[in-house]
Amino acid sequence: MYKVFIKPLLFLFDPEWVHHTVFSTLKAIHRIPGMGSLIRGVYQVNDKRLERKLFGLTFPNPVGLAAGFDKDAKLYKELSNFGFGFIEIGTLTPKSQPGNPKKRLFRLPEDHGLINRMGFNNQGVEAAVERLKSNKDVLIGGNIGKNKITPNEEAVADYVYCFEALFPHVDYFVVNVSSPNTPNLRALQDKEPLTHLLQTLKDLNISKSNPKPILLKIAPDLTEEQLLDIIAIITTVKIDGVIATNTTLSREGLHSANKKEMGGLSGKPVTDRSTAVIRFLHEKSNKAFPIIGVGGIHAPEDALEKLEAGASLVQLYTGFVYEGPGVVKRINKSILRTI
Repeated sequence: MYKVFIKPLLFLFDPEWVHHTVFSTLKAIHRIPGMGSLIRGVYQVNDKRLERKLFGLTFPNPVGLAAGFDKDAKLYKELSNFGFGFIEIGTLTPKSQPGNPKKRLFRLPEDHGLINRMGFNNQGVEAAVERLKSNKDVLIGGNIGKNKITPNEEAVADYVYCFEALFPHVDYFVVNVSSPNTPNLRALQDKEPLTHLLQTLKDLNISKSNPKPILLKIAPDLTEEQLLDIIAIITTVKIDGVIATNTTLSREGLHSANKKEMGGLSGKPVTDRSTAVIRFLHEKSNKAFPIIGVGGIHAPEDALEKLEAGASLVQLYTGFVYEGPGVVKRINKSILRTI
């Protein structure tokens, strides 16, 4: 029903307006008594064989919602009803910021992709914390970044601020230095600044009585030499894993009218590169750390390919937009068939 009736209607309108409208609609629907249970009954696959124990956490199933969809932790409870095993919020920054000027989100229907140049638009970490205080049973990842106005030399302080604020309210952390939409952010992926950032967060983490897993989200555009640096940093600092990958700056092979828009490209065009990065990290590190695979998962086959390449968990974003909520159930059922 989604692909035949709902998606064609939604795709008539501006994608960012649709995003906010869908959020409001889902909030309203879940206020109807019994609707949450009904949606769970339709979309969730409850089977112990889907559970994954990773980073000291138990994930109900290996399919999560990637960061960027619920930036401000406004809809994580409702979204979890669609069968996700975990929800990643953010990217959050210390202070609220509007992001880049609109229009900043573009569909590429011929390529089954999206280009965004949102620019870490969010209401600030404290606002998200207030919403997370009521969470009871949704496994939450906190994706953290720096404010646009913060120079790279002072970026560590922004990540530390977000880490401290979110610590009591999330199950794991993701350090985002790979978005292409904040000026100079990707420079933090260089070996020296990245090592300093991760070591600072690691030292802060181990000072806690209940340390939380810390993961690094990387770009798909890194060279093999840079990926080897990532492996060296992770094994040296001993953070818990990697999310591969964020959006790409590449425009190779695109056909849609919006292909020249600035920003990060997600969806089917990044499928193969994301999987290649996962496989490279998995093999060259000798399976030294877990990987969450994200990028271009639109069908069960895409998820299974990333799991085969070395991912322990997978995440959706653009595939959820193009394929609808039923894709989560289809992926989980396909995983069960491989067990």
